Amino acid sequence: MPASPSASRRTVLRGAALAPVAGLGIAACAPESARKTPATPTAPVDLGAESEVAKGAARLYREQNVVVSRDEQGALKAYSTICTHASCPITKLEGTRLTCFCHGSEFDAATGEVLQAPATVPLVELAVRSENGRIVAGPKA
Repeated sequence: MPASPSASRRTVLRGAALAPVAGLGIAACAPESARKTPATPTAPVDLGAESEVAKGAARLYREQNVVVSRDEQGALKAYSTICTHASCPITKLEGTRLTCFCHGSEFDAATGEVLQAPATVPLVELAVRSENGRIVAGPKA
């Protein structure tokens, strides 16, 4: 009976090179508890000038993982931009549509509601206020 073929050096090296890349996919889908990025700010955060968010518009604050929108009456709303599907930070805002790069979930920045799956849970709403012409958001803004 012939001996079974052994793995070539090239096959072993190719497998070793792909293993870390495969691990990236697993990390991107890790549950929220396993990620280092908190879903919400842990303290009130000064986001910037109130004038940065026009009526009917939204602004994404990537470094703080927060989106702030203003309705036509001037009221502010804020949401965490950590995707509720796989806890990826959302980094794309077009108009008032947020898109998560990990799996394509989309959210409405004005309401936090899911516009496109795979996410099924709305974004986490944050307390937000205007203070001395500045936008402040967080757990107890």
